[in-house]
Amino acid sequence: MELTLLGTGAPGGLPRPDCPCAVCAAAASGRSLSRAATALLVDGTLLLDLTPGPAFAAARAGKSLQGVRQVLLSHPHDGPAMEIPAGLPAPVRVSERQELALISGHRVRAVALDSPGTGYQVTGPGGECVLYLPPGAAPAGLEDGRDGAQASFTYDMVLLDVLGRPDALAKLREAGSVGPSTDVLAVHIGHDVFPGQELHRRLAAAGAHTEPDGTTLVVGEYPEVPEVPRRTLVLGGARSGKSVEAERRLESFPGVVYVATGGTREGDPEWAARVSAHKERRPPSWRTRETCDLVPLLEEAGPPLLVDCLALWLTDAMDRAGAWDDDRWRINGSRMVEERVGQLLGAVRRTRRTVVAVSNEVGSGVVPETSSGRRFRDELGRLNAAFAGECEHVLLVTAGVAQPLRG
Repeated sequence: MELTLLGTGAPGGLPRPDCPCAVCAAAASGRSLSRAATALLVDGTLLLDLTPGPAFAAARAGKSLQGVRQVLLSHPHDGPAMEIPAGLPAPVRVSERQELALISGHRVRAVALDSPGTGYQVTGPGGECVLYLPPGAAPAGLEDGRDGAQASFTYDMVLLDVLGRPDALAKLREAGSVGPSTDVLAVHIGHDVFPGQELHRRLAAAGAHTEPDGTTLVVGEYPEVPEVPRRTLVLGGARSGKSVEAERRLESFPGVVYVATGGTREGDPEWAARVSAHKERRPPSWRTRETCDLVPLLEEAGPPLLVDCLALWLTDAMDRAGAWDDDRWRINGSRMVEERVGQLLGAVRRTRRTVVAVSNEVGSGVVPETSSGRRFRDELGRLNAAFAGECEHVLLVTAGVAQPLRG
């Protein structure tokens, strides 16, 4: 089964008309790829959604719409005016759970969603199966097996709004509908993420990729997509966006365990507000553990871990060692901290879980006034360097922009 991407953009396209944002300006100037509204041509016979100028879009891709026997719409139209070429069947939107059998041998099943619109499960004559979801949508009913793919069924390819609804991908993974062999393709791409390296990095972290308009893909031919790294360290200064970046890297995966090393602070409303803000932006399927005992979590099997953050973990380790006192530091505090750091690093090296850890970058800050402050800075710098040495990916976040240092 062949899929030709007549468009891969959001309903308004990219650039959006009359939008002055930096992403649209780059697309309008030709410095990055422009994208028409997402539309898919399946084996030259089935058209899913419409892009402006579909006949010209098909011609640019080396295809024709003359053999199209069915046009299906997936969502309410709010982009540029639709153009329906002469001879093309009238587009329709199928009711959820309805099934169609096309003369070409393709079978189409309408999938219920959690937002207005309809997803489509398309099975080719050879048995290959693809799921296509409209922008801003996730399948409904996966939890109880009423709709979409069930746990025993894995799609060959899914095309969805990875950037806008990463939780949709998480739901499909949890249901078993997306597995290691599934080709995850991001469509409905708008102006929310800068194109180029930033876009591809964000998608690669989700185990997904995107392609330019006009690309033809063969279902079952899995492309070379960077593997999701097992261990990632995200560094950054205060309010740099490092925690948001770390959360983004796991938001398309189900059941993530968020390990909060800061614990609770009685009588500190400002700290409580920070904790509350963090919780509100996490996906509802994530679980929270408040602990600094990281080694057992790393050693046991389970879903991905997000550790936020190593600086607070080190504070706890130094508290327990009495490391703030100069004499205790010289006598045995240094040794106690070194041993605990060694245990953590060993567990990180051996872990089979996906781990994303956050830490404060201290190399560019001012020199602390006190000896204990300088001691903490030095120990955190050493911890960051050693932890980074165990990670496939290391990122530095500055002003909300992540720069890969490794991977």
